[in-house]
Amino acid sequence: MRRSTRITRAAVTTAVVATLATACGGGDSGGGGGGGDGGGEPLRIGVSIADQKSLFYIAEADGIEAAAAEEGVEIILLSADNNSTQQVNQVNNLITQGVDALIFTAQDATAAAAGVRAANQADIPVIAVDQKPEGDEGELATYIATDSVKAAEDLCTWMFEQMGGTGQIGILRGVLGSTAELQRSEGCQNAIDANPGIEVVAEQAANWDETEGYNAAQNMLQANPQMSAIFGESDAMALGAAKAAQDAGRDIFSVGIDGFPTMVQAIEDGLTDATQAQVPYVMGQLAVRDAIAAANGEELPELQYQDTVLVTQENVSEVDPVQFYGPNV
Repeated sequence: MRRSTRITRAAVTTAVVATLATACGGGDSGGGGGGGDGGGEPLRIGVSIADQKSLFYIAEADGIEAAAAEEGVEIILLSADNNSTQQVNQVNNLITQGVDALIFTAQDATAAAAGVRAANQADIPVIAVDQKPEGDEGELATYIATDSVKAAEDLCTWMFEQMGGTGQIGILRGVLGSTAELQRSEGCQNAIDANPGIEVVAEQAANWDETEGYNAAQNMLQANPQMSAIFGESDAMALGAAKAAQDAGRDIFSVGIDGFPTMVQAIEDGLTDATQAQVPYVMGQLAVRDAIAAANGEELPELQYQDTVLVTQENVSEVDPVQFYGPNV
């Protein structure tokens, strides 16, 4: 048996279709791998991701493509370009195409709720990655994510220890109302509650973006000359804050969550101080295997948290971003 992989990219529709075709010289009574439906046709898995600009989502898509090729399934991968309305329309389009399962990384809670409800109505199992609808809006086959509450609490606790348990801080939030923003805000707040010497003097949403983080941090630093640290709820925002502080001639702590290669390098260079590294490539691979299992009627764990790795200037030389973001990093 020989296997060949064909991956094509349609730029106009922002779709990525990965198909693994199998040609056998003889009969195969075993049904082959778990990706088929028993009749020779591969499973078709729809994938809707918030964007393909963030390194996290790019790595997730890379993991999905790699696992799809390995497992012998077809994927239709769409990027919403950070537009929740577009994402809901894309999910509806995938449902119309009759996909066997949906891997869904929502732009925000609104898109998550609408997309999951639509898939539920079509009896298509949903594998949620990174984001999910808040409350009881829709049913998921499983939810794969970082434990963002714990990651943020541990990171902020570490930063407060470096600050000696006292000082003024600013917080750069992600997209308001998104799962990660809510959980990371909660986690850092837990650490703040446990450290009464820490005072939050500024908070602003910067939507996971480095430029927005830079601009917001500039304003925070100008308005708060005694502020000594900024918690960015993503690496991009933390990098923006660190660059704003550098340009302003201010020496502050700057930490984020993601584990981006650029952030790891910035820690090594002394520009930033720490990150909690996630594993999006692994999450993408796991999502495909879970989608196959769900399409075949198998039960999955309700929640699958993936561990983060705290990267600081003490251990950064031992860190390889490939372990977090895959071989294409």
